[in-house]
Amino acid sequence: MARDVAARACIVVMGPSGVGKTTIAEGLADRLGWSFAEADKFHPTANIDKMSTGIPLDDDDRAPWLALIRDWVTGKAHAGRDAVITCSALKRRYRDVLREADARVRFLELVASPALVEARMAKRQGHYMPVSLLASQFAALEELEDDEDGVKVDVSGTPEETLAAALAALELSPLKSDSSQAAAPVPTASAGRP
Repeated sequence: MARDVAARACIVVMGPSGVGKTTIAEGLADRLGWSFAEADKFHPTANIDKMSTGIPLDDDDRAPWLALIRDWVTGKAHAGRDAVITCSALKRRYRDVLREADARVRFLELVASPALVEARMAKRQGHYMPVSLLASQFAALEELEDDEDGVKVDVSGTPEETLAAALAALELSPLKSDSSQAAAPVPTASAGRP
């Protein structure tokens, strides 16, 4: 029997560009057997063009993008699916929009120093976000607050170490090989929004 919509969960893997959101989100989705999406795919062409030329997005640019992500989460919940999605979610008000989804939205903030992220971004190829926008991303970042449903994980280790730390912090267990492909239920007793 499927859990009701309100019991469905979505992990939003958040943080500035270059912290490893896609790598960790894909790893979580794979380990948990949950749906996955990359929030960058929800950006309209105008947003991508703007960032590609080194111009940071403003709140007006982000509003329809965040609404599309929220609606995707709701759609997955109504389809009986838990999900993992990447999204910078740099400001609390952006996270507030995502929390409007018909699901339990939890945040996984990936924490790294600007120097580490800059070094990683310099090696990245084929991404529209230039290193020049990194400072604006860190300047805009409002870290998760104690009353928000989420956890913080340092990304200075390997992706496997970060993924293991994320699963532990979120109190989620990967699917077992002999399971019926049902992910472990999300615990209801944790800091932040129930």
